[in-house]
Amino acid sequence: MPRIERTADVIWEGNVARGNGSIAGGSGAFTGLPFSLPSRIGNPDGKTSPEELLASAHAGCLTMSLASELTQAGTPPTRLDVTCRIVMDEVEGEGHQIVGSQVTIKADAEGVDDEALAGAIERADAGCPFSTLLRKAGVTVEISRA
Repeated sequence: MPRIERTADVIWEGNVARGNGSIAGGSGAFTGLPFSLPSRIGNPDGKTSPEELLASAHAGCLTMSLASELTQAGTPPTRLDVTCRIVMDEVEGEGHQIVGSQVTIKADAEGVDDEALAGAIERADAGCPFSTLLRKAGVTVEISRA
């Protein structure tokens, strides 16, 4: 696989408590995603957060990795439904830290039994750069099946 580089641009106006910002992907796939401290720590109210973006990145990466594993096994998926919950919590002496990534996978793939699916998920997790990054950072990554 070739080297991959992507960018995002953030604009922030104001102080952290009352300010707000917007996030845009360098590809143009998304622009003007609003975020703020109140939407980050409270009700999202239609705004995103860095944690939500990390959850979507981890879920997207793991989904593609699992689709690859199932396809290589000759049983390409019909549908994969993947949900990721990123957990940030207070860590004593370290402030707020990402401490967990909880992923739930529902897979529809013809001809795949429970054992084969469990193996494909394990290989997909091992091959997912976001799972690797999070674990190396000390984050607990939990993967379960729906």
